[in-house]
Amino acid sequence: MSTVPRPRIGLALGSGSARGWAHIGVIRALADAGIEPDLVCGTSIGALVGAAYVAGELDRLEAWVRGLRPQTVVGFLDVSLNGGLIKGEKLITFFREHFVDRDIQDLARPFAAVATDLAHGREVWLREGGVSDAVRASIALPGLFTPVRRDGAWLVDGGLVNPVPVSLARAMGADVVIAVDLNSDLLGRHLKAQPAARAKKSRPSPADTVFARIQAGISQFGRNGGEATDAPPAMLDVMASSINIMQVFITRSRLAGEPADALVTPRLAAFGLMEFHRAASAIDAGRRATEAVLADLRARIDDSGTATERY
Repeated sequence: MSTVPRPRIGLALGSGSARGWAHIGVIRALADAGIEPDLVCGTSIGALVGAAYVAGELDRLEAWVRGLRPQTVVGFLDVSLNGGLIKGEKLITFFREHFVDRDIQDLARPFAAVATDLAHGREVWLREGGVSDAVRASIALPGLFTPVRRDGAWLVDGGLVNPVPVSLARAMGADVVIAVDLNSDLLGRHLKAQPAARAKKSRPSPADTVFARIQAGISQFGRNGGEATDAPPAMLDVMASSINIMQVFITRSRLAGEPADALVTPRLAAFGLMEFHRAASAIDAGRRATEAVLADLRARIDDSGTATERY
């Protein structure tokens, strides 16, 4: 009696800025179900969480993100006016010192991150070199984080070309790909202008604080100061909505041509671009969304194993 071999399982973690803490919940739910990916790849925040997971540091990362507060987030935002609003050096140095300080080749299982060549618009797969360097390139959201120079090219966020890297997981050898799309329900978010009276009483968000540092004297940068209900969206809202639109439509296009075997879609429309301090809710959303597809995922794994045995 032959034993049906288990297919290689790949986990593709998508981009989504602060919504990316949902990936932690996804990984936890998979582990509880006895499903352990053989390889992991990620784009942007998906690369950061994926790297910590493969390095065996997910427990430490989760404990840290659950303790984040708005003022903590602000402390990592080192302002720059050259290529982006934030240098990203504080964040990636912290990540290297507290979570992962090794090369991709030295990790316990295959890992890769997606970035974008800014000059040519091509997708770049980062599969060797320093883990933190790959993560820094993958999270370099244009206009927000400064680009990264690597091998003669300027690299920016991989979400510009491949927000949910199913194709990379396939190329790495996955028979079954579990993909996590953080952007499935985002259209319509960040569009409502905020009245001045409410804005004056509100605590500035981390992003607002950064903008205030850059342009002194504008205390409510990123919020709408007019009282008219038909006033245009605030600057931060325009930027966030533009990113959402881009991510949603690129993701739809890529997944149509490169479908995953199981697609996890946490409901994250209530999470803003820079709300990294809301980790607990995002993690819960990731767990719930994963539990909802577990039955289908198990069937796909079983079917793939049978097909592998036949051929």
